[in-house]
Amino acid sequence: MEHSSFTSAAVLEDGPDALSRLQDRHGRLITDLRVSITDRCNYRCVYCRTGNVGAQYAELPIAAYVRMVRAFVDLGIEKVRLTGGEPLLRRGLTDLISELASMRTINRSPLDLAITTNGHLLEDQAWRLRDAGLNRITVSMDAVDAETAARITRVPGSFDHVLKGIQAAQRAGLEPVKVNCVLLRGFNDDQIVPFARFSRERGVVVRFIEFMPLDEDRSWTLDSVVSYSEVKTRLESLRPLVKLDPTTSGETAVRYTFDDGIGEIGIIAPVSRAFCGECSRIRVTSDGKIRTCLFSQSEHDLYAILQRGGTDNDLASFIRRTVIMKEARHHIGEPGFLKPSRSMVHIGG
Repeated sequence: MEHSSFTSAAVLEDGPDALSRLQDRHGRLITDLRVSITDRCNYRCVYCRTGNVGAQYAELPIAAYVRMVRAFVDLGIEKVRLTGGEPLLRRGLTDLISELASMRTINRSPLDLAITTNGHLLEDQAWRLRDAGLNRITVSMDAVDAETAARITRVPGSFDHVLKGIQAAQRAGLEPVKVNCVLLRGFNDDQIVPFARFSRERGVVVRFIEFMPLDEDRSWTLDSVVSYSEVKTRLESLRPLVKLDPTTSGETAVRYTFDDGIGEIGIIAPVSRAFCGECSRIRVTSDGKIRTCLFSQSEHDLYAILQRGGTDNDLASFIRRTVIMKEARHHIGEPGFLKPSRSMVHIGG
């Protein structure tokens, strides 16, 4: 039995009198959709993949992603983030972005469209992504020196590719570029202050993310997590921090700048400071299954509705029934916690 301190919301019913906005049974509005468009990746990062090169790919036709996303947008989704795997590997990506960029939310506002990439292929694609209609970009980059980066990605020369990709994104006007760093004790926890300097010098927003139990190797332990408080303490060894207001409701990062106003750092702490009570996210995997939480033990096959000729109303009804079941919270670090059956590369970041 799931226990929650959230105020229960009335269960939404299907039909013409149903509320238009997606809401779960805990009263949370769902406005943020993450869609994985491939589980292929050209990196084998230690916090995500095994060291094996073996492939297990799941991709759907671009038209299927468009149809599923449109169903979510019609129900109140305001932000869509394309993820992977590595989405820049996906053929037809700019066509997909163009289709999504033309969508309007239920408030008739343009859809907020973003992508998360490891940046390896970004130098050659940044302008095309911007011209197709992409609004924002986040680059995963886990070190600001080449040797540490290669040790984490298991790809020699990865740092130079990612740095050039960030610079290309800035030139293309996809600013502010956000740089995500997953911290692992003993791998890159010495990069915190260098990353702060990187933010100040390069004009990017750096966000540190606590390591979560989503790796293929199942090697995660609580001891490997570099916590929010530790990150904050190390940042303050550089300069005093000044807390910034959230940019949106349900924002996952606690945002800071320094006392001179130069640089921006976010700390995303799902392990030590869980933000489940404000969660506004839902996910679709690259094979078309809805995940109501990163740590769900079950998935809900939305693509199957398409395969058997389902109507837009069928998709909407399925999405509503699924969102209602969204978990109150995860249970990382608690007795009996079960890691999800699929790793992050197969779920989508």
